Amino acid sequence: MPGPDDEELAAQATRPPPESPAANSGGWKPALCVVISEVFNTGTILLSKVAIDWGTFVFSLLFYRSILGAVFTLPFALFFESGKWKHLDKRALGWLFLNALAGYSSPMSLYYYGLRDTAASYAVIFASLTPLVTFVLSILLGMEKLRLSSKEGSSKVTGVLVCFGGALLISLYKGKVLLLGRAVVRAGHKDSNGAASPHHLRGTLLLLGNCISYACWYPIQVKVLGVYPWKHWSSVVTCFFGGLQTFAIGIIMRRDKLAWQIGWNIQLLTIVYSAALGTAAKYWLNLYAVEKRGPVYPPMFSTLSAVFIIILGTLLLGESLTIGS
Repeated sequence: MPGPDDEELAAQATRPPPESPAANSGGWKPALCVVISEVFNTGTILLSKVAIDWGTFVFSLLFYRSILGAVFTLPFALFFESGKWKHLDKRALGWLFLNALAGYSSPMSLYYYGLRDTAASYAVIFASLTPLVTFVLSILLGMEKLRLSSKEGSSKVTGVLVCFGGALLISLYKGKVLLLGRAVVRAGHKDSNGAASPHHLRGTLLLLGNCISYACWYPIQVKVLGVYPWKHWSSVVTCFFGGLQTFAIGIIMRRDKLAWQIGWNIQLLTIVYSAALGTAAKYWLNLYAVEKRGPVYPPMFSTLSAVFIIILGTLLLGESLTIGS
């Protein structure tokens, strides 16, 4: 007859093993999600730069992109999270409205107008400042702690400092031209020699505003996941609110029909691509990474899109490749 020790050993043998910290944090999947998100972001920025230079009204571009993003995400929400829309109470809707304001309407309008006044390779540098601002906000809000003694804490601090140092170096250092780009895709009203915009300072300030707004968005996502954890429906509602917000602002700025008309050209391609991949897919990928690794994790990969855009901006848009800015 088995004794107490034998029964305990048998219970331990049938008990499922505890999950490792790597399993709880998603392993390699959050990193892959953020890398894919940065690839999608690269295409969105390059296409948006061309569309805006063609004269597309910024808020019409944002409105169509956001509404179409909600349409693309809706089938996934209905299939994978059927019936979860019933949990959308006033509190969840309030946080999702704020999520759209801080994560789409404000930063994207600031970014697009800053992108119009500068170059794609210059604008993307400011994305590297987002991890620093996000990290500081997360500490102030109690979402992150400076655990310098732990491997995870020291790696986060190192990643933030590297991103900030790289952005600062590229912004301040005036180096020589390595390669003069020759545009494959030409803008509508810009010349192809990469001449500096007379509103470069204004564009820089707008890009800084985008950086701050985006940094506020990542901590808000943590709150959104706490009150409404269903990522597909969260993306649908966020995109819908983003469309309402950008339409309301845009209709105040411009009411003529021409500003809201979209032709069968680069404008339509930009809207479809950015809606499907730059908005719907990107929001879901970032939500997954934030859920597994925290709000500081996704911005740490922003340097990837900077590298991609600098290279592709030179090859496709004719922007000069320089050491520094």
